Amino acid sequence: MTVEGYLVQISVSPGGVPKLSVESARVGELGVEGDTHRDTEHHGGPDRAVCLYAMERIRALQGEGHPIVPGALGENLTLEGVAWDRIVPGSRLRVGATVVLEVTRYTSPCANITDAFGDGDYARVSQKRHAGWSRVYARVLAPGVIRRGDPVRLAVDEGENSSR
Repeated sequence: MTVEGYLVQISVSPGGVPKLSVESARVGELGVEGDTHRDTEHHGGPDRAVCLYAMERIRALQGEGHPIVPGALGENLTLEGVAWDRIVPGSRLRVGATVVLEVTRYTSPCANITDAFGDGDYARVSQKRHAGWSRVYARVLAPGVIRRGDPVRLAVDEGENSSR
């Protein structure tokens, strides 16, 4: 059984935020092609190759009055329709036809995303302070090309929780 959603936005940047939307991109072991990081101590690398966030969370934050938009928090992939509370370290997602990601950890928010919050409180997306509101990092188990609108499937049983 799979839980399905779709890819709302793919976002990249030459460093910094907000990341900007692209129609499609290749995803490899070190992340989304065209995306780089100024701070490689805290971002990037194989276990932090792709940053993901939920469109539902963005809309809820907008409802709280924050000027957040997809890409503003530095996420590479903005998903919709996948139960965000099920996106935890160890979960695997298939994006499009070939890309398989494994969530490695919750992200730690930093001052670079302050502008996405009306009150400047970027800790609003801290897993420690507001469980379930954090972005997540993922490693790439299977590379490929993804496109805006691609299906996103969360593996929910052991048979689907493999990259083949």
